[in-house]
Amino acid sequence: MPRAKRPQTLGALRKSNYEVIPVREELRKNLIQKIRAEELVFPGIVGFEQTVIPQLENAILAGQDIILLGERGQAKSRIIRSLTNLLDEAIPKIADCEINDNPYDPICQVCRIKVAEMGDKTPVEWIAREERYSEKLATPDISIADLIGEIDPIKVAEGHYLSDELVIHYGLVPRTNRGIFCINELPDLAERIQVGLFNLMEERDVQIKGYRVRLPLDVFVVSTANPEDYTNRGRIVTPLKDRYGSQIHTHYPLDANDEIAIMDQERTKFPEEGKLVIPDYMKHVLAEITTQARLSSEINQRSGVSVRVSIANFETMLGNAVRRSIRNGEEWACPRVSDLSYIVASFAGKIELETFEEGRESRLTDDLTRRAVLRVFGSYFDVDELDPVVTAFDLGNQAETGSDLSAAGYPDLVKNIDGLAKAIKKLTDDKRPEVIAAAVEFILEGLHLSRKLNCDRSGEAAVYKR
Repeated sequence: MPRAKRPQTLGALRKSNYEVIPVREELRKNLIQKIRAEELVFPGIVGFEQTVIPQLENAILAGQDIILLGERGQAKSRIIRSLTNLLDEAIPKIADCEINDNPYDPICQVCRIKVAEMGDKTPVEWIAREERYSEKLATPDISIADLIGEIDPIKVAEGHYLSDELVIHYGLVPRTNRGIFCINELPDLAERIQVGLFNLMEERDVQIKGYRVRLPLDVFVVSTANPEDYTNRGRIVTPLKDRYGSQIHTHYPLDANDEIAIMDQERTKFPEEGKLVIPDYMKHVLAEITTQARLSSEINQRSGVSVRVSIANFETMLGNAVRRSIRNGEEWACPRVSDLSYIVASFAGKIELETFEEGRESRLTDDLTRRAVLRVFGSYFDVDELDPVVTAFDLGNQAETGSDLSAAGYPDLVKNIDGLAKAIKKLTDDKRPEVIAAAVEFILEGLHLSRKLNCDRSGEAAVYKR
């Protein structure tokens, strides 16, 4: 309904024939419309098209509360927040109502009194879809008052009796009436709070300071949890598990291209970041580093290796490329293999090692980086086809590279080493020195890791030779 034509009183709302429907029916209706129109239902969610999203759509069509199980960095919160796209643009509520009461059928005492006194003149407000979503991170100190409600001592002091519903200060869940409520890390809730939650989800029966309130809330409940915590019977009340209609497992990207798409989508972008050119093979190297980390026995896989690792490493690599271009006065910034030595700063803080040892994170990062570069190099080249390059080094040629070296000297290096120009052409036709420099480093490091060249490293500089 257009904003200008929205009724502002209960009487006008009745005359407009506006129909109020439950939130589950609203989500279902709008999902069906999007599916029929072939619209993107969950924008920004990559890699779940054939796995998680169909299950989500089924749960919504079935009107079921949902719990998403997955390790950190699997887009659980983003999925839940995107559910607001399935809500109507705006819906009416009784003006100033704390729990978004349906104007036709108010459930709180304040609104019932207001409608009884004012009738069709009762003022109506419209709430946007963004205001109908609330989220709470489960922590051990959460109380029933936070989620459900508490007696307001100020209202008692004003003369109301404790048995009067008007003394209640509603918590977060009632204030999300006719909307979507999310609890992140559900197993971290104390058991007594979990009991209060499942009672509200099904029986609609709430006790606040011994006062019994029957509050038929219309709330779509979605939660997240780590699978390990959720399957531990000591961390979750079984009847609460039973009240979630769908249990959906999320996952990390199953394909490197999905990981890269997320990196491109989520990295921090700056209007003044300058001219960037990013080779595909460097993106694949970063995605492969994360993949290798998820397979490493040295990393605690129960805590997971988040997609944020790929994103942060991508940002760090680009940051160093931009820094180099600024210092050397280069027009373009292009990341190279030598820039990967800096990702330890973004990588180390996002993984949990099985055992602690000083300097272990740096050594592990180097090891994963070497494995990733070798695997991606192998997808571009057969080592035997680079024999002319190896032969040029047999004849006494050397090549110095480094993250701080200007790109201007790399084209001359290519001229001095037979076969290198042909190899670079397999990677790119771009003639910019910055791009050439990145290709040279990728090829030389690949040959070194394939045990075709030796490499002497000193700080950020490397000298390749036979």
